[in-house]
Amino acid sequence: MAFSRFSPDATPAARIGLGLAAVGRPGYINLGRAGDLPAERTVGALRERSHQLLDAAHAAGVRYLDAARSYGRAEEFLAGWLADRPGVRDVVVGSKWGYTYTAEWRADAATHEVKDHSAATFDRQYAESTALLGDRLDLYQIHSVTPDSPALRDPAVLERLAALRAAGIDVGLSTSGPAQAEAIRAALELRYEDGPLFRTVQSTFNVLEPSAGEALAEAHAAGLTVIVKEAMANGRLAGEAAPPALREIAREHGTGPDAVAIAAVLHRPWVGIVLSGAATVPQLTGNLAAARLRLDPRELARLTELAEPAARYWAKRSALPWS
Repeated sequence: MAFSRFSPDATPAARIGLGLAAVGRPGYINLGRAGDLPAERTVGALRERSHQLLDAAHAAGVRYLDAARSYGRAEEFLAGWLADRPGVRDVVVGSKWGYTYTAEWRADAATHEVKDHSAATFDRQYAESTALLGDRLDLYQIHSVTPDSPALRDPAVLERLAALRAAGIDVGLSTSGPAQAEAIRAALELRYEDGPLFRTVQSTFNVLEPSAGEALAEAHAAGLTVIVKEAMANGRLAGEAAPPALREIAREHGTGPDAVAIAAVLHRPWVGIVLSGAATVPQLTGNLAAARLRLDPRELARLTELAEPAARYWAKRSALPWS
């Protein structure tokens, strides 16, 4: 099936999606994970936590679910949830290829994932994704494209992506790093029939790191759906870790900094979906409050003052420990 089934107006919360990076594997780089996850991060415990989040998200109106091959067992957990709930046919499922999970279910692994954007990796990982998700896979994205990624220049990869389009599965890309805008613009140059090759672009964008904003607006204008990841900057915009201005605005609205951070992104007219990376149901509930939150121009202006130079932001992100 195709991502084009997604309707941002399906429910009040439909513009917020659920990403499974934080609960598909025992280790990740979000702040506060010691208190977010069960003491024993077994496969069974994280499967149960994933299903709890998926149940809560669907009940609240979330309709886009996002996984990746490198998110440990996220695709497996999602596939099991879908199989146990055959009546749930109104969700749209996206996954990603290009990183291989290598941590062997350890939070303290020396290497958690290995990047490879070759056609051989696509072939292997697409087979793995479809073995789990079957015809529930609506969107398949290249994971973490940077300007030097061979995926945007390799004829064998581009041929495979075009074949997916022809088969009715939409393709997208995610981006990372301080040169996201360059990668996005390079992707917009790639064509399929009479339009862009890619149906979606998923990028990091938040009040600390807004550098891809103009390029994402261009992608939206070209017909792509913009999916925003890391709207809370891996926990730097949540709870007591949030900057004082963000916490003050949250207090004025009687909500949490996480909701304000997500709402600030939702206010951008070119944003289609903002992902919640919640690891607990209360976190998800707090994130979803953003769907009802309206920030005034003064508040939005205050939040723009929090922006960091892109190189500094990504250096800080790279320094976050896996835990």
